Amino acid sequence: MRVAPPLLRRVAAELVLLISTGLIVSFLAPFDSSDRPLAWRIVYWVSAIFGGGLIGVAVDEAVRRKVARFWLRLALVCLLMTPLVAAFVVALASAMTGASLSSFQPARLLFEVLLLCVATMTLRQFALGRAPVVVTVERADAPDPTATFRQRLSAKRRAARLVAVEAEDHYLRVHTNVGTELVTARFADALAELDGAPGFRTHRSWWVAADDIEDVRWRRGAGEARLTGGLCVPVSRSNAAALKQAGWR
Repeated sequence: MRVAPPLLRRVAAELVLLISTGLIVSFLAPFDSSDRPLAWRIVYWVSAIFGGGLIGVAVDEAVRRKVARFWLRLALVCLLMTPLVAAFVVALASAMTGASLSSFQPARLLFEVLLLCVATMTLRQFALGRAPVVVTVERADAPDPTATFRQRLSAKRRAARLVAVEAEDHYLRVHTNVGTELVTARFADALAELDGAPGFRTHRSWWVAADDIEDVRWRRGAGEARLTGGLCVPVSRSNAAALKQAGWR
């Protein structure tokens, strides 16, 4: 059974990452903040990283719908969020120190904020990626829902983990964690045998295991799912709803 909705687990992971990053930065005390008391630095840097991170997450959600390439998207997000985060930092610093707006050096402030944005968003991308965390708990004595279908495979791959099933004319190309194999079967029969397995039909000719989805990129209602091992499969508009309901937005 599912322990928690993927979206809730994703939000929790985002919060933990941002707060932890703020705590680490408060101890490192960059940008002339070392002369401040530790308690002050914790409040300031956790607030700055947390608030700036939320801005970055919002910008990233908007940019990722237009830009799929990882590094290009990361660069655009950091550039777009920097002035917004800088404005937030000015307001936060003014509230905590009483400093006037004229005391800030715009060029230096933007540069320092850009460095923090790059560090924070890069860490976020590598630590969390795009995938919402889906945790499943299975009883030790529960039957394997893919066992019937895996009987179609050769002995070499019968015990392998099922990643995806792809229809090719009158054959099925079965993708596992130890390679692929072509078997003679109808796609409709495969779907029937995998009916109780945790997975999604993403396209008229694709079924994928839920735990092997690493990322989903959407374009005009349809999309593409990246699976374990680098395999990319199409997601049709008619099959997108189930993935989005599972937290892949």
